[in-house]
Amino acid sequence: MEKHNLSLVHEFILMGITSRPDLQAPLFGLFLIIYLFTVLGNLGMIILTKVDHSLQTPMYFFLRNLALTDLGYSTAVGPKMLVNFVSDKNTISYYFCATQLTFFLFFIGSELFILSAMAYDRYVAICNPLLYTVIMSQKVCHALVTIPYLYCSFVSLLVTLKIFTLPFCGYNIINHFYCDCVPLISLLCSDTLDVELIIMIFAAFDLISSLLFVLVSYLLILLAILRMKSAEGRRKAFSTCGSHLTAVTVFYGTLIFMYVQPKSSHSFDTDKMTSIFYTLIIPMLNPLIYSLRNKDVKHALQSTWKKIRYLYLYSPSLVFAKIWSHCLIL
Repeated sequence: MEKHNLSLVHEFILMGITSRPDLQAPLFGLFLIIYLFTVLGNLGMIILTKVDHSLQTPMYFFLRNLALTDLGYSTAVGPKMLVNFVSDKNTISYYFCATQLTFFLFFIGSELFILSAMAYDRYVAICNPLLYTVIMSQKVCHALVTIPYLYCSFVSLLVTLKIFTLPFCGYNIINHFYCDCVPLISLLCSDTLDVELIIMIFAAFDLISSLLFVLVSYLLILLAILRMKSAEGRRKAFSTCGSHLTAVTVFYGTLIFMYVQPKSSHSFDTDKMTSIFYTLIIPMLNPLIYSLRNKDVKHALQSTWKKIRYLYLYSPSLVFAKIWSHCLIL
């Protein structure tokens, strides 16, 4: 691609997942179902962990923030992708593209550090159970999510401004289904070494530091479990970490596959398939992982469902009976 023809870009064309017309309708239906499950699952988890009194602990505070980030980056990508399946012109405006990139980077980066905070929470709960409420105070919990949110806001704005303040060539076709750093950089006309270096440094720091934190936490947890004499205690400790360990393995495994693969085998098509998994599939799976493998969440769901059923099945009849009896008296 020649990059000497400089012109003002007002919009971009998203190539999408596939260019085959016969696959547009089936894929739209599939991803619409996935996105609806994602929204319902994560919104449900946010509401449940907020209103249920038994889930007012640090673990579920972090889980609520994890659900928020899952909902955030899937919503940054999903609706526009769905629109493009049924639209003849798959365009995205210059400023909407910049906004999408900003929110996507913010939420995906925040998720890395929230998973780290959750690993630290599990370490304290298992290795220092007597001091758990003291160490994981409300102030500490809020700091463990507020600092990553502020840091990720800075990084996402910096990267977006760096990319969108550089001149684009006349070629405005993005070989992806959303605005991401790599396909956007390939459209820039000027030297991209600075912005690529910034992205590489922050991406490496975020991934390595958060993963190292998770690995160290789980290594200490494993050592603590191996020192336990009670088989029941070991089983309970493993079950406590099971959901989070599953979520961590799926999320980090996908990111590592995407960013650590050899350059010779790296392609935009591979990036698309991997991006689908961590932008749409993982946000849908996380609520299932934490609800199916967690007794507290299952109990809270059952309790909430009973209250909802009572509200909709019995309350109207009670209200009607009271009104009827009042009418008879009159």
